[in-house]
Amino acid sequence: MELDDLYQEIILDHYKQPRNQGQLSNATVHISGKNPFCGDELDLSLIIKDDLVQDIAFKGSGCAISQASISVMTEQVKGKTVNEVKELIDKFSGMVKGEKKIDLDTLEDLSAFQGVCEYPTRVKCAMLGWNALKKAIDSDQINEKTEQNDAKG
Repeated sequence: MELDDLYQEIILDHYKQPRNQGQLSNATVHISGKNPFCGDELDLSLIIKDDLVQDIAFKGSGCAISQASISVMTEQVKGKTVNEVKELIDKFSGMVKGEKKIDLDTLEDLSAFQGVCEYPTRVKCAMLGWNALKKAIDSDQINEKTEQNDAKG
């Protein structure tokens, strides 16, 4: 099996059987995203406590690239610190935009999206979930929840 075939298989698997699909009722952060060019949509919910992404889920619709990218993303960020997630966002973004040479072994299934940089119109699809994740992590909602919890405790 050629590498391109393996990558295509990973993308199709995540598109047909998305991981972490749904919504977290006890989420600390909710964020939505939309790609107006092709209509891809996403609602992302996360539980971030003690600087750790404890859980993440999404609901959405769109093309195979956007939905598979979000599915793989949720698997990759669960259990990571906020700083680790920021580094991963930077690596993935650099790879799909063709701006950075990345050690693909460190990206696991995310490396399946390396060919996206050859199709500029697809970059927005691949980045939809990642852009929402970045907004969620940078969100004041995290700080507000933490401050509220500290005030209660």
